[in-house]
Amino acid sequence: MLLPLLGVLAGVLLGLALRLNLPIDWARYTAVGILAALDSLLGAFRAELEGNFDTRVFLSGFFTNGLLAAALTFLGDRLGIDLYLVALFAFGWRLFQNAAIIRRHFL
Repeated sequence: MLLPLLGVLAGVLLGLALRLNLPIDWARYTAVGILAALDSLLGAFRAELEGNFDTRVFLSGFFTNGLLAAALTFLGDRLGIDLYLVALFAFGWRLFQNAAIIRRHFL
């Protein structure tokens, strides 16, 4: 469980240290990337609480979710359809599910 938290902390610190200005066209990609990362992090926290956390599952899910969401967003851009909303909805739904399960665990 320490690996995901260290990764998020390193990413936040790196993001604050490097002031990168991204083009507005990348806003959708950034949004789905952030939600994919948060989904993986909350999923890892939930798995740790349930006692079945696996680093390989976490890392493969993290990169697979991010790549799939980026590919869906790219395909939507090429087709002229807002397919990134599908990824935002799916990751948002999973975030709330994981948060609810984590909350129930502590209650």
